[in-house]
Amino acid sequence: MTAPTPIRRAYGEVTTRREDQMSAQPDHAPVTPHAPAPGAPAELLAQLRADRRAATWVPAFEREWAAALEESRRTFSLAPLYEVVQDWQGRLAHAPAVDAFVASGYDDGDAIGLAEIRRRRR
Repeated sequence: MTAPTPIRRAYGEVTTRREDQMSAQPDHAPVTPHAPAPGAPAELLAQLRADRRAATWVPAFEREWAAALEESRRTFSLAPLYEVVQDWQGRLAHAPAVDAFVASGYDDGDAIGLAEIRRRRR
């Protein structure tokens, strides 16, 4: 077995290939949700109330927020609250694209409904 060959680094440091392969850093780091601004939930709720889908979206947001708040209290984590805010921000951001898709008249009749997928799993 041959000895590892040294590698020259900046500033004259010499290391072996084995040292280069070993690292305390993980190969990948989990993506953590960024923290929304403190007033983000109130702003989001105001935007939802102004949307034409307010009759369905506001109660759904309030239910999800209440569940996330309870989970947050139980686990001492803000992550459930961040996730709810991010999900609803995404829904609002993508609503115009969804509206354009529906208005385009694209035939999605061959799509499979969620209820059908759930029945197939059982």
